[in-house]
Amino acid sequence: MRLRNVKNKEEILGASPYLVKNPEENIGKWKEAFGNDKPIYIEIGMGKGKFIIENALRYPDINFIGIEKFDSVLARSLPKIPEGLDNLLIIRMDALNIENVFSKEIDRIYLNFSDPWPKVRHHLRRLSSRVFLEKYEKIFSGDCIIHQKTDNQGLYIYSLMSYSENGYVLSDITFDLHKDKEDIITTEYEDKFSSKGMPIYSVVATKSVQKSK
Repeated sequence: MRLRNVKNKEEILGASPYLVKNPEENIGKWKEAFGNDKPIYIEIGMGKGKFIIENALRYPDINFIGIEKFDSVLARSLPKIPEGLDNLLIIRMDALNIENVFSKEIDRIYLNFSDPWPKVRHHLRRLSSRVFLEKYEKIFSGDCIIHQKTDNQGLYIYSLMSYSENGYVLSDITFDLHKDKEDIITTEYEDKFSSKGMPIYSVVATKSVQKSK
């Protein structure tokens, strides 16, 4: 993805009340950051923010955190957030560091249109690879629940296999999400692809965690 620079991006990031400046300081304390005990859902790679913002507006009883590593993308997404949306926070970080920011406190992860890293030698960089699944399991509060959408069939098949090999149960498997479901909260990429008639692949992967007595 080619990123265009945004004028005054540092000012935009610095002025936003939604961007958490030192997220690692909140590890284990994100419910305190929100000031309530509601479930926390995160989107890794939030892009321009359409999906996470619409979710926060529709579901006020859930706290949402958007994660994005590119400043230029954040500078486009932050101004779109309505004032007074108290169940949404944004973090600037690379997902590789996710276990340094969260600990046993996340209830759901969204992976929407992640980089497919198509070369075989790069497969462990995919957000559904074993490397990342092991990190995610350290941040879930209980059962591991991952919702994934992609337009890339290769990444989709890889992800289904990776989830299965790592103990996840698959549900809501679809090779054409917009044909099978209605009232979908979409991303910017999703709108672009589906408007061209391209299929959207989707799955929910769940791994039950045995709680100690």
